[in-house]
Amino acid sequence: LTKDQLQQMITHVDLHAPLEACGLLAGLNAKVETVLEVTNQAQSAVRFVMDPIEQLKAFEWIDSNGQELIGIFHSHPTGPETVSPTDIAQAAYAVVHVILAPTENGAWHARGFWINSGAYDEVTLQVS
Repeated sequence: LTKDQLQQMITHVDLHAPLEACGLLAGLNAKVETVLEVTNQAQSAVRFVMDPIEQLKAFEWIDSNGQELIGIFHSHPTGPETVSPTDIAQAAYAVVHVILAPTENGAWHARGFWINSGAYDEVTLQVS
């Protein structure tokens, strides 16, 4: 991730707080090239469901631009800063899941997770 891409995600989730916000990360070779914001159809503070038409358009954009889906991001506006049981149950893609949550001072913090077979591991996000 670049600092600008991380800032784009932060701006997106901050704009939609206190509701969860979401989107896709596209690129190649584990390097993010594009942040694609998607509307949270659930309009919930504790759950996200990507708008299916926007999600389909984002996948079509990724394919037509020679990129791959390499991550999904969403916010936990009221915490936790880690994967929830719902995140584990609904993980449908073998990609990094970036969760943004506010710290005690109100600043957004991003953490990456690999979810697989009902479990998860934290992965280091490289921001440059």
